[in-house]
Amino acid sequence: MAVRPCMLKRFVVPASDFPELPCASEGDVPTDDLELSEALTVVARHLHETETPDHTMRTAVRLAVRLLPGAEQAGISVIERSGHRRTIAWTDEVVPAAEGRPAADRHRTPYWEHLWHTPVAHLADSESEDGGGDAALAAAGLRSALALRLRTEKRRLTVLTAYSGKPRAFDATATRIGRLFTAHASLALDSVTVREQLTEAMRTRDLIGQATGILMERMNIDAAEAFDSLVRASQRENIKLRDLARRVVDAKHTG
Repeated sequence: MAVRPCMLKRFVVPASDFPELPCASEGDVPTDDLELSEALTVVARHLHETETPDHTMRTAVRLAVRLLPGAEQAGISVIERSGHRRTIAWTDEVVPAAEGRPAADRHRTPYWEHLWHTPVAHLADSESEDGGGDAALAAAGLRSALALRLRTEKRRLTVLTAYSGKPRAFDATATRIGRLFTAHASLALDSVTVREQLTEAMRTRDLIGQATGILMERMNIDAAEAFDSLVRASQRENIKLRDLARRVVDAKHTG
């Protein structure tokens, strides 16, 4: 039997993306801790198979729609202390379009600003003053939101937000599953970020080593003198050491 797509109010996320997961928006919510544990194990595997931070976040928003009860769309955004918000991963263009619009009421604190003080923030109904109100989301057909912190830094937050076209779509169960899910997503994001940084550090070390060897040969100096020469040139020209090393290596190959 063919796998049914996970039908949303406006958009479709193919079930074949993660066929072994329940489809929360169709009501296939894990009914006990064992089922939830098994679903989160699948989620963790998918997240830890990603290769870059961008890949992790793109996977996370798709998994969020699949797993969180009530979720129809999802996005990951970076929120600055200044209040600026930038969407960096999303399931559909409606998400960055809505998140990028300025607040209609400058005197109202956006619901997601509460994430500086709490790990979860809810928007009950974007069309209702009592429900929090958000004209940008309402105009996009997104009536309710569940926002969860992924990463906290001194001046910025990384946040995953699930959206629904229905008001008050996210209950206590959705919040519980969302917090467990973002714990896995946060660990996976930290892991892949460190892995990418280590890979880049190794590449940079090799590049600087090549540049140092070129200068040793060209200037008839030892390794320490060649490295010091690179550092001084980097400071003098106000250019990163790895970029200067790449320039030296490229000039050697093209010359």
